[in-house]
Amino acid sequence: MRKLISFLMTTLDGYDEGPNHELDWHNVNEEFNQFVLQQTGEADLLVFGRVTYEMMAAYWPTPEAIENDPAIAALMNSLPKMVVSRTLDRADWANTRLVRDEVIATLTELKRQPGKDITILGSSNLTASLLRSGLVNELRVLVNPVVLGRGRPVLETARSDLSEAAEEQDVQLRQRSPVLRASCLMSMRSRRVGVITW
Repeated sequence: MRKLISFLMTTLDGYDEGPNHELDWHNVNEEFNQFVLQQTGEADLLVFGRVTYEMMAAYWPTPEAIENDPAIAALMNSLPKMVVSRTLDRADWANTRLVRDEVIATLTELKRQPGKDITILGSSNLTASLLRSGLVNELRVLVNPVVLGRGRPVLETARSDLSEAAEEQDVQLRQRSPVLRASCLMSMRSRRVGVITW
């Protein structure tokens, strides 16, 4: 069975965006790009919430993205994608499926199908709702050595549920590794055998 993995980035003080939705604190360089290729290459379906989808769809198909990050642009533009949104009317980015309802049922069925893993990129609100449903098998959080002081806390909408869910699922830190010169990747998943949760 395929795993549903959520990949999020956060600052050292726990924010996933600045107070005005800034993402300029992301440490993006060639080393990061190689890391992204490796992480994204483990999946054959990318999942986004509306906000992240609109940001990604506005950048990756552009000539600028193709020129600056050709390998990542090729992967992002060619992989099958799914956007979860009740407000979008359509999803025009290549190979994108819009899911408005029955999100849990759709992802449950996709996890049963053969293939590589399914990766949620960014989309912390979507991740939070899926953590509550028990669908996320693994949470990968890349901590950047940046302090913002204020902004939107990562997984803000799930804070009240996370400690209860972590205890219920016997969540453990699976791996902590300095994957980039100045960042640390933490990977967490359930220790219970046979539990299809995070």
